Amino acid sequence: MRARVVRVALVAAAVALLLLAVPLAVAIRFTFFADEYGELERDATAAVVRVGPEFTSGDPVELPGRRGEARLGVYDTAARLRSGAGPAAGGDAVRRALAGGVAQEQPGGELVVAVPVSSGERVIGVIRASTLARSVWTRVLWGWAALLGLCLLALGAAVVVARRQASALSSPLEALALTSLAIADGDLTARAPRSTITEIDEVARAHNAMVTRLARLLERERHFTANASHQLRTPLTGMQLGLEAALADPDTDPRAALAEAAEQSRHLDRTIDEVLRLATTDASAPVPASAQPVGDLLEAAERRWHGVLAQDGRRLTMGWESAVGQLSVPGRTTDQILDILLDNAHRHGGGTVTLTLRDLGTALALDVADEGTAALDARMIFERGTGTGTGTGSGIGLALARELAEDAGARLGLTGLAPTRFTLLLPLDESA
Repeated sequence: MRARVVRVALVAAAVALLLLAVPLAVAIRFTFFADEYGELERDATAAVVRVGPEFTSGDPVELPGRRGEARLGVYDTAARLRSGAGPAAGGDAVRRALAGGVAQEQPGGELVVAVPVSSGERVIGVIRASTLARSVWTRVLWGWAALLGLCLLALGAAVVVARRQASALSSPLEALALTSLAIADGDLTARAPRSTITEIDEVARAHNAMVTRLARLLERERHFTANASHQLRTPLTGMQLGLEAALADPDTDPRAALAEAAEQSRHLDRTIDEVLRLATTDASAPVPASAQPVGDLLEAAERRWHGVLAQDGRRLTMGWESAVGQLSVPGRTTDQILDILLDNAHRHGGGTVTLTLRDLGTALALDVADEGTAALDARMIFERGTGTGTGTGSGIGLALARELAEDAGARLGLTGLAPTRFTLLLPLDESA
């Protein structure tokens, strides 16, 4: 692109200089020859005053001194040279001057001006002034050389300006191309820099917006697989263990095991829907989740996790007021966040797990606490891939829980380190 911009600029400058230089060259030639004719006429006019009426009777004439290569000659009415320098026969210019006017011609490489000499009202002779045309052409050529030098200087300046403009135009595009190559190589953090050219900045902004959206979509796609794997593993494991326990004990009522498996399958279905919703929802326009009484969600969570914790000799306790339990919250989202927090307490906590619901007026505070100690601070524990510091976590669950909460307009934070306590703030609408 640089070479093309320079080439276009040079062609435009060359055309402009050509359109300017040709008329100037013609004007230089015309001006120099016109000036020389004017000088010759002045020389001839100055010599006219030296010719008196006695010239017709044969008296000699004293002509003024010569100017450079100019020559002066006096001719009679028969166009014959009587004094000075010049051809013996005056030629066409002298004959035209004898008719009573100033005559000019350029015969045989000379410039000639003939001025009539009058006495009374009668022409008695002609002053012929001449010079070599090559001296004028020399000045003309020097003028053309100066004009050519100025044109070359202007063309050189045009080259410098064109190269700078080409660099100014192509540098942002080259940077944009490098950014695109970096993105093609997998660096989705690369962004096109701003320049001083409005049109290129518009392209860069559109490019950056496109890359940002693509990066967000790719991140959602990558997270979807990890989220689905994380959220489906625990319910599937619980369903499998329940069915295996029912098969191993012949005295167990199969209807109870099937009912529990059916409930687990419904929970799996809700989990899949929630993970898909999170993966496909635009963050700028979240889809509202269906509302359910918070007490029903807590009781369902207790049924799912009471046995899991009891197998490890741990207890699950819950506490809330009955009136508070009737308030509605985003059902599936809260259900998933509860599963993540209880699973985190099961895997990385210790002792009794306590679930408490508090009414804050405009929001509900849902606390999930255990008797363990958080190994990471509140700023790091929700980073995806960070884990809980025990070496057994994948660092997906808490990050997913915070994403689910933010998508539903809620807030999730670590509010206690020893013992560990997570608090989920669920906003309530005015009707609630």
